[in-house]
Amino acid sequence: MVTEATAQHGGGNRSDGKDGVNGPLTGVRILDLTSVVLGPIATQILGDYGADIIKVEIPEGDLMRSNGVSLNAGMSSIFLAVNRNKRSIAVDLKTPEGMEIVKKLIPEVDIFIHNMRVAAIEKLGLGYDVVSSIKPDIVYCAAPGFGQSGPHRDKPAFDDIIQAACGLASLNSVGKDQPDYAPTLVADKTAGMAVVNSVLAALFHHERTGRGQYVEVPMFETMVSFMLTEHLGGLTFDPPPAKAGYARLLVGGRKPAPTTDGYIAILPYTADHWIAFFRIAGCPELVEKYDVADRRARNAHIVDMYRELAQITCKRSTAEWMAICDELDIPATPIYGIDELIDHPHLKEVGLFENDTHPTEGPIRYVAPPTRFSATPARVRYQAPLLGQHSSEVLRELGYDEQAIESLKERGVVKQKNVP
Repeated sequence: MVTEATAQHGGGNRSDGKDGVNGPLTGVRILDLTSVVLGPIATQILGDYGADIIKVEIPEGDLMRSNGVSLNAGMSSIFLAVNRNKRSIAVDLKTPEGMEIVKKLIPEVDIFIHNMRVAAIEKLGLGYDVVSSIKPDIVYCAAPGFGQSGPHRDKPAFDDIIQAACGLASLNSVGKDQPDYAPTLVADKTAGMAVVNSVLAALFHHERTGRGQYVEVPMFETMVSFMLTEHLGGLTFDPPPAKAGYARLLVGGRKPAPTTDGYIAILPYTADHWIAFFRIAGCPELVEKYDVADRRARNAHIVDMYRELAQITCKRSTAEWMAICDELDIPATPIYGIDELIDHPHLKEVGLFENDTHPTEGPIRYVAPPTRFSATPARVRYQAPLLGQHSSEVLRELGYDEQAIESLKERGVVKQKNVP
């Protein structure tokens, strides 16, 4: 239900625990100069955990306000998905008065996060040296495209660029005639998760020592680390006994298996799984043919085994195979399309999707915080804000009077859209 208080901040209120109990970061304040997806998804998670997020936007607004499905200009589906639990202040940072506002905010926050190129934010006047001179114990996190000790430090980077650079587009060419991008913003979202982890680690250090620090989370290096977890392969050793790559994935052995009415993901993983599967399928001779009791033999025959599996699964329905796999405790799931996830029985039961009423966008559905804390629940306190919705509110907290606030608005230093 949207109350008068929650409507002021942009949406409804959700609690996973006792009324009035907020997340583990309650009391932490973050100055958020991020945009698009990488930074905003990170700060949203921190906001879900209870932090007060002050999102600083340029007068034109975050670029992602216009990307995705929209009912009203500036409030796209993607923006709604990565900007809840934030207060928006729209400031022209190219004006001295706009910069003064941000510099007055710095002593009031614990964490400063941006995902600009470092040279750009330093030129703007908000590099680490400047910010830490205002608040020495600040946790300052930069999430640029490339690490600042390398020759690509000043290159622009977006999700596609990083997918291509880190090897993902090349790996995604398996079964295709050219490299291809994954149809999800995997680099942005993965680096965003790394930002959350890094900021929390630095905040923990601050709580123990009282000292802040500079934290750098480069997209490129983060994604290379992500990709090479299983794919460093032979390059792990010096000299390399083989090329990079995890052969089991690269040969394409595992694939969705056909059924009489669609496809299913079946993953017999252990020797017992394969033995039970071949026997219930009426093919016990395959157990000996592929020597499935021996792990090395299974790995060597994985392509052939999954070819046999596909020839078996196509004779029964998805539901029949799900019942069999459940009985045998073999990992399996139907193939779900993204449109079908809202009706997934498990997700419905755990309440991952929730409904709310946004003050301007009306009834909306959103994905609730998936992480659960028993004592300090993650909460959706309010939905994504209008551009500069909280400009006046934040300025009042900084000591600006109404006359000064109106003057700043009239001269375009700050911008504010109000909830009707």
